[in-house]
Amino acid sequence: MTEPATLNALVKRIETLEAEADIRRIQARYMFLCDTPCPEYGVENDQQRIELILDLYSDDAVWEGVGEYYNNQFGRVVGKDALRAHFNRFWPEKQDPKLILNAHWLTSEQIHVHGEEADGQWIHFQPWLFDDGKSLIRGSRLNNAFRKIDGEWKITRTRTENVAIVDLPDFFASSYPSTSVLLKAPGTNHTNEHIQT
Repeated sequence: MTEPATLNALVKRIETLEAEADIRRIQARYMFLCDTPCPEYGVENDQQRIELILDLYSDDAVWEGVGEYYNNQFGRVVGKDALRAHFNRFWPEKQDPKLILNAHWLTSEQIHVHGEEADGQWIHFQPWLFDDGKSLIRGSRLNNAFRKIDGEWKITRTRTENVAIVDLPDFFASSYPSTSVLLKAPGTNHTNEHIQT
């Protein structure tokens, strides 16, 4: 292999690795912002949370539930206005019962980069706890798509398929925070800027 060809091959490999890292961060940030209580410092309400989530998506993005269970529960929405309405159904202004704990675990990652586009698959699990004691775990497979727009990776499709929903005993968790202070530096009024994105 000639020197220019070797250099081009190395550049391509680095670009692929950087794309995978960016996509991994975007997907993890989406899950982070969906946690309850929301761990993002300074987010005071769900409308702020929703706008931060929408910043991760392209203008023409699709969010869809597929398969025999999620197709009927979530359906398919296209575009940021429809996504905003979709997320507002997750976090209605007055939730009854109120969701007090939800955390996302991502596993079984596969990311495939194809130039300016990519796809990724994960399995994620999330425990849910409501203030009336109702508790469950949801498990889903994700098959998401991404595109580089103006030099920045964005989500173009979130596709989720149910793996299992498992009922848990009422109030299964013995402790959980009412708010998150994860990104607030102890004893200060400012954030750890090297952590916050």
